Amino acid sequence: MSWRVSLDCTKAEAEALPDSGDLFPDLDNPPVIVAEEPDPARPDLWRLHAYFDEQPGWNELKVLETLADEGDPVLERLDETTDWVTVSQAGLEPIRAGRFFVHTPPHYKERPESALCFEIDAGLAFGTGQHATTAGCLAALDRLERSGASFSNIADIGTGTGLLAFAGLALWPDAKAIATDIDPIAVDVSRDNAAINGVKLGMQAGELLLAVADGMDSPMLAARAPFDLLIANILAGPLIELAPAFAKATAPGGTIILAGLLDTQADAVIAAYESQGATLVERGPGEWTVLVLQAA
Repeated sequence: MSWRVSLDCTKAEAEALPDSGDLFPDLDNPPVIVAEEPDPARPDLWRLHAYFDEQPGWNELKVLETLADEGDPVLERLDETTDWVTVSQAGLEPIRAGRFFVHTPPHYKERPESALCFEIDAGLAFGTGQHATTAGCLAALDRLERSGASFSNIADIGTGTGLLAFAGLALWPDAKAIATDIDPIAVDVSRDNAAINGVKLGMQAGELLLAVADGMDSPMLAARAPFDLLIANILAGPLIELAPAFAKATAPGGTIILAGLLDTQADAVIAAYESQGATLVERGPGEWTVLVLQAA
């Protein structure tokens, strides 16, 4: 990759990115697009990088410009002897949460022997995966298992990369799990990640079922419900809208883990689930809080 286009964007814009191949259907080699992690002091300011193997033209720059309302694309030529995509992945530090260690390929040799390790390539889904919320969900799962919680039927809604479903199966290997996403590309990414990490796909205990679904609108989810553990790392608005559907799909006394929301949005999300009879068990710390609730 010898050319890079960079532009600032918001977190919401980063999460709404389409696949690179869809953005540039006429290019034989579409760019690789990754999102740079935000400054903790400015959690809504993200930066996109698009790596091209040939100099992009005006049309390509205009396409990238549509991805961010306020961002102005900056074009630069890079040292052709360096694999800049690998460099950008290497810049994504591993996630360390509880007993989990999640890393991109360049950090493989850093895997601790005592940890539950997952390799997630730094493609689009991982680059916009909100490390703070991902780590918070992993830590919450770890605490639940250490406290003696046991689950047999797990749902990961809006899975992105499959990671949280992988983690659930690692902690409760006899459980059945399903991971869904509204984006078919995310489901394909999850399938690839399952292969990389040795997660068995299927419908039986200890296996993961993948499906495309808009929220809870899926015959596969309907057939699997009720779940004793439901995880959703998405956004505050959809979490509020889906509260009735999530409550209906969770077994009595089951656990719901919600993430992807700012601490300032947490009260509204909690109220939406309390109106469905759920009880708040834990409200995680930090800018990106993780909520653990118990269904009615």
